[in-house]
Amino acid sequence: MTVAVGLETAAAERRAARAVVRDYVSLTKPRIIVLLEVTALAAMVMAARGWPGTWLVLVTLTGGALAAGGANTINMWFDRDIDRSMQRTCGRPIASGRVGAIAALSFGVGLGAAGFLVLALFANLLAAVLATSALLFYVLVYTMYLKRSSIQNIVIGGAAGAMPPLVGWAAVTGRLDVAALFLFAVIFYWTPPHFWALSLLMQGDYTLARVPMLPVVVGSRRTRVHIVLWTLILLIVTVLPFLARSFGWVYLAGAVVLNGVFLADALRLLGDPSSRSASRLFHFSLLYLALLFTVMAIDRVVIPG
Repeated sequence: MTVAVGLETAAAERRAARAVVRDYVSLTKPRIIVLLEVTALAAMVMAARGWPGTWLVLVTLTGGALAAGGANTINMWFDRDIDRSMQRTCGRPIASGRVGAIAALSFGVGLGAAGFLVLALFANLLAAVLATSALLFYVLVYTMYLKRSSIQNIVIGGAAGAMPPLVGWAAVTGRLDVAALFLFAVIFYWTPPHFWALSLLMQGDYTLARVPMLPVVVGSRRTRVHIVLWTLILLIVTVLPFLARSFGWVYLAGAVVLNGVFLADALRLLGDPSSRSASRLFHFSLLYLALLFTVMAIDRVVIPG
C-alpha cells in the first residue's frame, strides 16, 4: 500500500513538473518562433549562397530563438491584463495564475540576455545587437506603447518581426547588404495583411480588451480594403529584389505564383467577410512567407552570384 502511494505521488510530481515546463515553453510562443527561424535560416543560406555551416546555423538559430522567446515572454507578462479579458488568451500561464508575473519577467529577461551572449560569443556582435534591438523594439515600442495607443500598432511594430533575416544575414557575412534589406522590407509589408486577417477573427476579443486594432477602430469593411491595398504594396515590394538584381528568375517565378494566390485570397475576403475567408488568408499568409523565403534561398544557391 505504501509503495503504491509512493509511486502515485512520484507520478503526480512528474506530471506537475511537465506542466510547469509546458507553461514556461508556452510563454515563448514557440509557434511564432518557428516562422521567424525559417526566415533567419533562409537568409543564412542566401547570404552564404549555400549551406553556411552546421555550427553557425545551430548557434544563430539558438540565439535568435532565445531572443525571440524572451521578447514573447515579456510581451505576455506586460499584456497579462489584456489576456485575462480575451477568450483566446485567458488560459495563458500568467493570465491564469499558473506562472507568477515576477517569475515570468525574470525568465523573459534571462532568455533575452542568453540570446545576446550566444550570438555575440559564437556568431558575431552585429547579429547579437540586431537580435537584441528586435527584442527591445518589440517590448518597448510595440508592446508597451503602440499596441494600446495607436491604430498603426501592427504596421510599425511589424519591424520587430522583420529582423530575423537581418540577424541570419549578419551572422554569415558580418554586415548587412541591400539584399538583406529587401528581406526586411518583404516581412515588414507582409505583416499588416497577415495580422489584420487574424484581427478580423479576433475582433470581438480586441473590442472587449479595448485594444485599437484596425477592425476595432475602422470596422471590418475598411480593414478588408486595407488588407487588399497592403497586399498590392507587398506584391510591388517583392518584385524590387528582382529588379535590383539581388535575385533572379527562379525567385521571380515563385513570387509571381505566391503573390497571385495571396492577392486572390485578399480579394475573396474583400467580397466575403466571413470568418472562413479571413482564416483562409491568415493561414495562407504563413505558408506564403515560408515558401517565398525558401524560393529566395533556392534562387541564390542555384544562380551564381
